[in-house]
Amino acid sequence: MQRREFIRICAATATAAAAPALPAADATPQLYSRVRLVDGGGRPLRAASIPAQRNLIFHYPYATTPCFLLNLGRPAKTSARLKTADQRDYEWKGGVGRKRAIVAYSAICAHQLAYPTKDISFISFRSVASARNRLANVIHCCAEHSQYDPADGGRVLAGPAPQPLAAILLEHDVASDELFAVGTLGGEMFNQFFAKYELKLALENGGAVKRGVFGAAVVTDLDQYCRQQVKC
Repeated sequence: MQRREFIRICAATATAAAAPALPAADATPQLYSRVRLVDGGGRPLRAASIPAQRNLIFHYPYATTPCFLLNLGRPAKTSARLKTADQRDYEWKGGVGRKRAIVAYSAICAHQLAYPTKDISFISFRSVASARNRLANVIHCCAEHSQYDPADGGRVLAGPAPQPLAAILLEHDVASDELFAVGTLGGEMFNQFFAKYELKLALENGGAVKRGVFGAAVVTDLDQYCRQQVKC
């Protein structure tokens, strides 16, 4: 069996046989289907090929829930103690890849649930500071100016967000350099997200609001996925 570099959150692995059920908000790891990250041509995405400090997007664990995939260009912290909005503790164990610089997070803002759509995105990774974004190397939501540190488990650095972004658990196959999404960690916002955007998501996805992702998830540059990015 090929040796895999799991994110070190948990030793067990699980593959869902049907569309994933919506768990109650829980700070413990939530395991979903093990999904290979692939490029637009369906080829496995290699960790070494991910450009540094670029916004990449994929959908997981549902076809309607976007996530950021980021190569920070530097090692992430090896451990971060965090809390959900309802004060439950959890530990994030850092990035993956040979430099441990690759991280992934839910792209649903923990405040008002802003998220990247094909038309517009108010939330993205910003490598440089600006007039409204005094911090560099953060995920910044321009809707209400919540800012998160992707090198520290998605910790809130500024703004009204009540908790960190939910982390996407990644598995890195050292032998093949492939990446897999296997679950989430932290305060999931999926139930609230589906309730708020149910009609919009249903219209955009043929009614399949909660369809699970299985097999593979396509990773796209946010510049190609989204027509307009709000900068602030």
